[in-house]
Amino acid sequence: MVDNNVVAIIPARGGSKRIPHKNIIDFMGRPMLSWTIQAALDSGIFKRVIVSTDDKNIAQVAENNGIEVPFMRDEFADDHSPLSLAVIKALDQAESFYGEKYDTVVQLMANCPIRTGEQIVDGYNNFVSNKAKFQISCFKFGWMNPWWAVKLAEDKLPNSLFPEALKTRSQDLEELYCPTGAVWIAGREALVKEGTFYGQGHIFHPMDWKYAVDIDNYEDLEMARAVFRLVND
Repeated sequence: MVDNNVVAIIPARGGSKRIPHKNIIDFMGRPMLSWTIQAALDSGIFKRVIVSTDDKNIAQVAENNGIEVPFMRDEFADDHSPLSLAVIKALDQAESFYGEKYDTVVQLMANCPIRTGEQIVDGYNNFVSNKAKFQISCFKFGWMNPWWAVKLAEDKLPNSLFPEALKTRSQDLEELYCPTGAVWIAGREALVKEGTFYGQGHIFHPMDWKYAVDIDNYEDLEMARAVFRLVND
């Protein structure tokens, strides 16, 4: 099912701060990055799977998992650069190195290790069937209902973000969705032109929350380990 015009780019810089070396820490017995590499390869839809990194240890993990890393990221590896620019840079490096040009770019975040090839294929098929230019994966909020979100003042008094929702029964509130870094897709030309996956007309594609977990801190990591056991029991 390989589509010769589709490339997967896995951004994985080395300078993570909330969890040092986050992209290659142990997750369920393997470096976290390896789960996303496996998902990309298992999907069977990519001409190339590219790991974009500035870190030699991350590059070595990628190579140990069957991915060539013929070039390192030499720009947009800091805390402030938009991630989309790093993806576009990797796209340019890949096309120059391999002498290829791709029509579709799929960004797969290494800190979403529970997402599998099945979710990647589902997202790609939805992108194609909707003839979208940009598509961002998301999940539906469940028990953590953002309609009831509050800010706490120093004295712990709550300030509701949506006060009108407090007067509405939970079953009558609209469903809300949150983006996840699991599977972001864009047309190559549109991405390069607009410089972001949140380009004009971008759509969201819902996925099962269990496969959408993003790991940014140690609390996320603890939850992800529990969810992994749940889906693989």
